[in-house]
Parts: sequence; C-alpha cells; structure tokens
Amino acid sequence: MATGTGAEGLDPVAAIALVGALGVGAQWVAWRLRMPAIVLMLLVGVIVGPAMGFFDPARDIGDIYIPLISIAVAIILFEGGLTLNFHTLRDAASGVRRLVVIGAPVGWLLSTLCLRYGAGLSWESSAVFGGLMIVTGPTVIAPLLRSARLARRPAALLQWEAILNDPVGALAAVLAFEVVVVLRTAETVSTAMLTLVLGIGIATALGAAAGVLTAWAFKTARVPEFMKVPVLFVLVLAVFAVSDMVLHESGLLAVTIMGVVIGNSRIPSFEELRRFKEHATILLVSGVFILLAASLDFSTLGQLTWRSLIFVFLVLSFARPVSVLLALATTKLPWREQVLVATTGPRGVVIVAVAGLFGGRLVEIGVADGALIGPLAFALVAASVVVHGFTLAPVARLLGVTASERPGVILVGGSYWTTGFAEALKQAEVPVLITDPNRGNLRRAREIGIDTFFGDILSETAELQIEIAGYKTIVAATDNDAYNTLVATDLAPEFGRENVFQVEREKSSVRHSLPSTLGGQSIAGGATYHELNRRMWRDWTFRVTRLSEEYTIEDWRAKRPEAEILAWIDTSDEIQFVSDDADVAAGPGVRIVSMLPPGEATRERGPNGARKGGDDAGGAAA
Repeated sequence: MATGTGAEGLDPVAAIALVGALGVGAQWVAWRLRMPAIVLMLLVGVIVGPAMGFFDPARDIGDIYIPLISIAVAIILFEGGLTLNFHTLRDAASGVRRLVVIGAPVGWLLSTLCLRYGAGLSWESSAVFGGLMIVTGPTVIAPLLRSARLARRPAALLQWEAILNDPVGALAAVLAFEVVVVLRTAETVSTAMLTLVLGIGIATALGAAAGVLTAWAFKTARVPEFMKVPVLFVLVLAVFAVSDMVLHESGLLAVTIMGVVIGNSRIPSFEELRRFKEHATILLVSGVFILLAASLDFSTLGQLTWRSLIFVFLVLSFARPVSVLLALATTKLPWREQVLVATTGPRGVVIVAVAGLFGGRLVEIGVADGALIGPLAFALVAASVVVHGFTLAPVARLLGVTASERPGVILVGGSYWTTGFAEALKQAEVPVLITDPNRGNLRRAREIGIDTFFGDILSETAELQIEIAGYKTIVAATDNDAYNTLVATDLAPEFGRENVFQVEREKSSVRHSLPSTLGGQSIAGGATYHELNRRMWRDWTFRVTRLSEEYTIEDWRAKRPEAEILAWIDTSDEIQFVSDDADVAAGPGVRIVSMLPPGEATRERGPNGARKGGDDAGGAAA
C-alpha cells in the first residue's frame, strides 16, 4: 500500500516506522545536545501531529493504537519493577515507605484541591484526576536521573517512588471513579468496594505468583536460555490482561509486583534479561510519547482557560513540595535531599494515557467537565517535564546532592601506572577512584590521598558502596587480560561502550586468545599492562597541559613527539578518553592528559610533581 499525506494519511506500517524513527531519533538528538529527551519527543510529536497534520495515530494506525499504549505502559512498569532491587533500597527504605504510605494520600488530597479551586473542576473530576496525579512517572524520571548524576539515596527515592506510585495512582483513580459511579448510578457502596478490594488482591497475588513461578522456572532450567526473553514477554502480557479483566488498570499493579519479585530472585542470566528489557523500554517510551503528542487535539486544548495555568503552578509549587516534605518530615534524611525530592515530580506516560480513559468514562456517566481531564493532564506533563528536565541537574548541584560535580574515572587495578595516572587526574581536579580486590595494591594510592575501593568492581558490594552515577569512564588495567575483558564487557551497557577502556591484551596463541568482539577500547596507544608499568620504572611521567591560542596541539606535539595522549579535558571540565591524537578536539582552554618519556619532561617539577611556571600538572612516577 502506498503512503501519503493529507486526508489519506500513512498506511499503518509506515506510521509505526515513523513513530520508531521519530522517537529514537529524538532521543539521539537530545543526547547529542545534552538536553532532556522527553522534551524533544513531545515537541516532535506535536509538530508532526496536530501542528502539521502529517501524522494522526487514530487515522493512520487505527483504534489499536490505544491498546498498544496500554501494553507499552505495562512493559515499562514491569521493567521498572525489575530495577527495584531491595539491596539498593537500604538507607532510602524509610523515605520510600513514607512517600508511598503518607505522601501518596496527602498528594491525592492536595491535588484534588488544586483541581477544584485552581482549575475549577467538579469534585467528581477533581477526585478522580487527583488520585491519578500521585503518579510521578518512571518513564521521565529514569532519563533525568541518568543526566543529572544524583547521589545514590535521592536517586533511589525518586526511582522507587515513581515505580511504586504509578500503579498506586492508577488504582487511586479507580477508587475515586468507583465512588463517583456509586453516587451517580444505582450500584451499592458495598458492591463497588468489594470489586475494588477483590481486584487489588487478585492483582497482587497474580503478580507475585507469576514472579515466583518465572524465577523458579528460570533457576531450574525449565525454560531454555534462548526462550527466556520470549517467555517473559508473554507472561507479562498475560498477567496484565488477566488482572485488567478483573479490575481495569489493576494490571499495572500486577506487572509491577511481578517485576519486583523477579528482580530480587537472583535468577541466572538476569543481567541479560534486564538489559534487553531496558532496550525495549527505550523504544516503547519513545513510541508512546510520540503517539500521545501526535494524537493531541488543539481544539481540545482550546477548552483550557487561564485557570489551567493556576492549576499547573499550584501542583508544581504547592501540592508536590508539601506532600513530600510532610511525608519525609520525621525521617533522618538530610534536608537537602528532602528539598530535592520535594521539588522534583515530573509526570509521564501513565498519567496522560489513563487520564484520557477516565475523562471519557466520566463524560459517559454525566460528569461534563471530565472532558477537561485529558487536556489538563497533557498540560501538566508538558510543563513538569520542561521545568524538571532543565532544573533537576542545576538544583541538585546547588543543593550538593550530586554524585560528583564533574564526571569521574574509575581505574580497575592498583598498579604503578594506575596510581600515577590517578595522581595526575586528581591534580587536574577530575574525580578518580582505584579499585582492586588486593588491599596491598591500593596502599600507595591511599598514602597519596586517592579514593580507593577494596573489592571486586563487579561485586554487589561495589554496586552498593560506589556512587557509579558520579563516574563517566572506566579503565580496566589489571594484569589479568581475561578479567579486564570481563569488566569492560559487563560494564559497557551501563557506562556506554565509548566510555569503557582496557589495557591492550598480551600477545597469545590462538588457543588462548579472547574474541575481539569482547572488551573495551584500547588506551595509551595500545600498550599492554606490562609495557605501561615498565614505562613507569623508566621514569615516564604524566602531564596535564592546557592549550591556548599561542600554544596549540601542533606546538605541543612538536615538543613531545613520543608522548602518549591518554585523554583531554574540555572547557567544561569533562574528561574524554582517546585512542589516538585524531580524537582530540583541540582548542584554547582544552587540557591534554598524556604520558611523557624522561627526555621530554624537561621543565622543573615541584615537590608533588607539578611543573613550575606553567599550566601543566604532573603525576609523579611511582
């Protein structure tokens, strides 16, 4: 079938392909521009949808696009549940519990008041939409946390709250809607409450049972390795559908509980399953936001008045902060972390998708202003995403609750080379951490004040004790090539393959060589562990040299023909590792991090290895 525009529109295949291309493309552009991806996705969806009329989901895909959004939200929540490991909750457990048990009901009440007196909605619509506004949106929180590099505890608070309150908010809206139905129809209160309690109970039991059954089947090899992901997808869809048949929107609760159970079951191949689900979630989040934005009707938005602006302002500046601060008031959380959580509450996919559903149902039973719920939800999502998307990172830095002020470097393996390298990075004010399971290998680093972690970087202890979000680059530099390759391969999805490096492998026979597809990028011109440490014994030194208009990269290279460039630090103080000189974006203010042979380190050095009378900082040879 041919594609077209205008009244005919696109055929379904082309429309779905367009959604994928726009969503993933928007995420990539946002990554390049270092801006919140959600903002760009909403903008792109509005442009191709209501602004240009090029794409209309209802016209081009058909009625199936609504169920597709519901399924996508279910999978997103399931993946979010998988990430909720109880070990990561630890010191944030009390705060999360209060945000759900106290913060959610208080937020429901305050949101209802904002809708009633701010937006001017009826009590019926206000109560239903107010319950739904408990939701903060894991689809929005996750990408914001990645870009803001928050400290572990506030990040855990925001992540757990977003995941747990998603189904809670949907069920709160269900409860309010059932009450409205009772008041507007002949149904009895006891029947409505029985249906609600039964639905929640079945959803909880079904999700937990499915999680336990899946974990048991995977642990006991009842499911072959190649079928684990397909089986998982089918089970998620089945649990969601069955639970929704009992009580609408309870499927969100069921799949979330299923994900939490599986995520805490220590099943084999869990990392592979989780990463596949993360990739699927990125695609789904992209698609859902494009679909929702493209399906927006400007005429519906035209129903909003100046009171809608008051409503959005009250939610962001009153309802959210007050409910969170009341919930966390008696906890031991530092006030800075409480303020950050209180001022961070972006809304996401679930609230827009479910708001339209309940708005239509309210209209059907005679609540006329239920039609305003959908437009108000979109306005709130758009405003909160833009506000929090651009303010979270600056506010976190202002409050001092980031993992680090600038992205750091993890050096795996304590040696002469890594210790000297870490010393130079520290003098350049780049956060650096050396990890090693041998305490003796860390002695020299501790003596000179380098941060260290005694243990395996791949261990659960490392995951709990190291603020991974504060580090951008990892360099595997132990004397074990196989372990370096394992570290680089295992951590590449988390750090990004462009930020994972390892020392070159020693030449070995074909029988003992490792696949070239595994591991990270080479560093120091492809030098091996032993070559790098031999250089240290021969008095090679590290230097950090600032370039200027008068002193260019060409001037630097002419004076140091044998120097080895390891990385460069841009004018925003972010470090970029390189494999060769061509990767250096040289310019005024850029600093070159390098290793120099003895003959090229000619300037006099101070007592700590710093070069006197220049912009260079040096790391002392071991």
